[in-house]
Amino acid sequence: MAHYLRFSRYGYAAVSATHIFGIALLVGAVLPLDLKLLGFWKPADRLSLVRVLVPTAATGLLIAIASGVLLFSVQPADYLKLPVFLAKMGIVAAGIVTALTLHARHGLWLERAAQEKRFWLPGLSILWWLSALACGRLIAFAG
Repeated sequence: MAHYLRFSRYGYAAVSATHIFGIALLVGAVLPLDLKLLGFWKPADRLSLVRVLVPTAATGLLIAIASGVLLFSVQPADYLKLPVFLAKMGIVAAGIVTALTLHARHGLWLERAAQEKRFWLPGLSILWWLSALACGRLIAFAG
């Protein structure tokens, strides 16, 4: 697959577009969820939002990881030399750990999350995912 992607302009472009789609699903779901947990959109029912946004974010993450592995396979040595790529991988790992911690502490649907206890994890989540976006974009300009 790596060989095909290395020499196929349209194949690589399709995988890159798939990666962007996964990221859009992930960040597009995580950001409103985190903002809701931080106290925005008080009239909106948290459970209804969580039941839509959590599976959307998880699907986006899986798509982004699968397509990211394919993109990485094209030039692994080159990517591993880029500090911004390594930073992105660490930040993505931190975002995943933060999400897993949030759900482990407060339930899959965040049903046990009291308002006063929800500040630091959603705030960290926003920081991680926006930082991962920035690093991902910078990879195109590095090296």
